[in-house]
Amino acid sequence: MAFIRPESYLRLIRGEIRGPLAATVRAGLSLASVGYRLGTNYRNARFDVGKDVHRAAAPVVSVGNLTLGGTGKTPMVEWLARWYRDRDVRVCLISRGYGRADSVNDEALVLEENLPDVPHLQDPDRVRLAGIAVEELEAELLILDDGFQHRRLARDLDIVLLDALEPFGLGRIFPRGLLREPVSSLKRADVIVVSRADLVPPERRNWIREEAKRYTGEAPILEARHAPRDLIDGEGHATPLEGLEGRAVAAFCGIGNPEGFRRTLESLGCRVVKLRVFPDHHSYAAEDVEELSRWADGSAADLILTTQKDLVKLRLSDLGAAPLRALRIGLDLLGDPRPLDDRLAALLPQNRPVPGA
Repeated sequence: MAFIRPESYLRLIRGEIRGPLAATVRAGLSLASVGYRLGTNYRNARFDVGKDVHRAAAPVVSVGNLTLGGTGKTPMVEWLARWYRDRDVRVCLISRGYGRADSVNDEALVLEENLPDVPHLQDPDRVRLAGIAVEELEAELLILDDGFQHRRLARDLDIVLLDALEPFGLGRIFPRGLLREPVSSLKRADVIVVSRADLVPPERRNWIREEAKRYTGEAPILEARHAPRDLIDGEGHATPLEGLEGRAVAAFCGIGNPEGFRRTLESLGCRVVKLRVFPDHHSYAAEDVEELSRWADGSAADLILTTQKDLVKLRLSDLGAAPLRALRIGLDLLGDPRPLDDRLAALLPQNRPVPGA
């Protein structure tokens, strides 16, 4: 798939690109999906009977999803870490470290900036990391980032995010669609969180809930939004969001869901005059910065916006003649949070306060 640009691939699998060649490619992707699904089913069947599953010496909360691309796992991980840190629990984050550069990837850099008191370990062998976290860092609880498919490490709570903009991966397994595994895998979830729920109308939110309920049984389904917090520059200095209403901005990002970023900017009243999209986890080289500077100067915008994931790799406060700022995002739960609070509280060490007590 390396020869297809990400936006072209999405248009292809959505059927927006027509013609005999596109149809032939989609047929080939469908055949490849069969092999991918068989491999996934075999792997899940082994884990279902406990093959090669290892339990850590501390509770594990997993945050994951069903689909490729961004669903808001990083804001959810941050929210959970803050929830436990507010209750004096020693938390450690564990992740594989996709797209790593200079030993940590962009999500780790964002979490390090936003959660300086929470250690974050990255390595493909997350069972080994769990041992290090408990034995060397004395962690009392582990948060497993992007863990729904990583079943070698047993978890006490499985939280699965569904992106309201594309919750079920076009209904097809990768590479013909965006599903990592069948939607029926939601039966393993303990809690479902529909992210970016504020960006879709109520009838779509209801449809997502009803579709998820077909597989989840009694698992609670919550909704969340990605709430803009502030703007930060390349040195991490924050400024408030006031003044964005009606302002013409140019934006760029290298994330799994650029459409969600665009909609968030528009929800703040920005006029997005240009949007430049890079592949997820894009590593910016010097030539990228030069090209972006020219792009910014030609955009007729007096402010350039990006995501925190992108800015932590660039560490710039200007592009060309325009200031560059990142929109820092947090997660807000919509509605009653008690179904999630109760499940998180059940994993608190015995000497920690229960919410509301």
